[in-house]
Amino acid sequence: MGSVSIWHWVVVGIIVMLLFGRGKVSELMGDVAKGIKSFKKGMADDDTVASAQPSEMAKPVPDQRPAGAAQAAPQEHKAG
Repeated sequence: MGSVSIWHWVVVGIIVMLLFGRGKVSELMGDVAKGIKSFKKGMADDDTVASAQPSEMAKPVPDQRPAGAAQAAPQEHKAG
C-alpha cells in the first residue's frame, strides 16, 4: 500500500513534462550535466595541484610554547 510503483513515476514524469515543457527539462538536464563535468574537472585539478606541491599538513610545526611552559605542563596534571 505504501510502495511507489513504476506507474506512479510515469504519471509524475508526465506531469513534470506538461508543466515545464520538453525543452525546459532537457535544458535543465544539460545544465546538470555541465555542473557535474565542471565538478569532476575541478576535483582532477585539485589532485594535480596537490601532487605537484607538498602538502601543508606534511610540514612539521615547531613547538610554539615557551621553554618553561613545556616542563610546567606535566606538573599541573598531577593529583596530590
